[in-house]
Amino acid sequence: MTSISRFLLICGLLIGVQFVSAQSPLIVQGATPQLFLKHTVVAKENWYSVGRIYNQSPKEIAPFNGTTLEKPLAIGQVLKIPLTDMNYSLDGSKASDEVLVPVHYVVADKEWMYRISIGHNKVPIANLEKWNNVTNDQLRAGMKLIVGYLKVKTGQSPLVAMATNKPVTSAEPVAKVDPPAQTTPQPGKEVVVTNPPATKPIEPAQPAPVKPEPVKTEPVKTEPVKEDPKPSGPVTTEPVVNNTTPANFKGGYFKGNFNNTGKGTAGNAAVFRSNSGWKDGKYYALMNNVPVGTIVKVSFSSTQKTIYAKVLGQMPEMKENAGLNLRISDAAASELGVTNGKFYVSCEW
Repeated sequence: MTSISRFLLICGLLIGVQFVSAQSPLIVQGATPQLFLKHTVVAKENWYSVGRIYNQSPKEIAPFNGTTLEKPLAIGQVLKIPLTDMNYSLDGSKASDEVLVPVHYVVADKEWMYRISIGHNKVPIANLEKWNNVTNDQLRAGMKLIVGYLKVKTGQSPLVAMATNKPVTSAEPVAKVDPPAQTTPQPGKEVVVTNPPATKPIEPAQPAPVKPEPVKTEPVKTEPVKEDPKPSGPVTTEPVVNNTTPANFKGGYFKGNFNNTGKGTAGNAAVFRSNSGWKDGKYYALMNNVPVGTIVKVSFSSTQKTIYAKVLGQMPEMKENAGLNLRISDAAASELGVTNGKFYVSCEW
């Protein structure tokens, strides 16, 4: 490379950095497995200079946009930059000559961590909570969550101005204190992204923690399935598991009958008291809009545990059931490691 070429490259990077400082954070587009960023072409850019910005091969970018490298770029043309293993990280891994730039997602109305995780390459919910210092109950429409990190090369991309320290992942233990500002990536103010992001993301105000409401001990009226043995003992809404030995049946008796049809949901759950399941692993659930007899897979991210329960019927229309997705028997809750009256789970069936 001649001295003139080096000078032009340095000037280009400096101009790019100045341009970045006026922009907002990168906003992810698309859904699993085709996530991408948008880039608007400016003067003197070509396939290779754009590729260097996002650490992505032009041979990947061109076909992703339905075109070829032989066709030149036009000023104002909007390109989709694919996020692949080459330039995208969900766990903070990177090469020694790379830095990490936060990639954000704007939370939609009534959207929860489980759905955001599924839509963004199944990024662990624990990572989403740690990266953004926010819990599922604190999500609000319009929030900008970090859902991953763009890996860019130092000395080649103006995006290095937005680099952050290595993020904390679910595999790394952290103390239960507010993380220091310099190590926790924070979402920032969004503007339509036409090029790289801003250098100083704005830290959002932390919402007050939501205290779980205690579940009242009123009886639940439900009709058990005839073809299955009804859980012995009365069914109530008491959330406390009083059995001296925690249930542990590796998911429960109904695990082998689980048939995943691709349906699922996530939300708050509670328990009902039953003698069933403590000795045989037969776990049961009350769940609206799911056929009686369906086997549901219930996962609790806080303990990384899963159980399989058979739906006995719908939840009665009671004030105590408002805002709940389902109730599970206390033996099932014991195997999940539940300690609170209300807890957040994801369900599949």
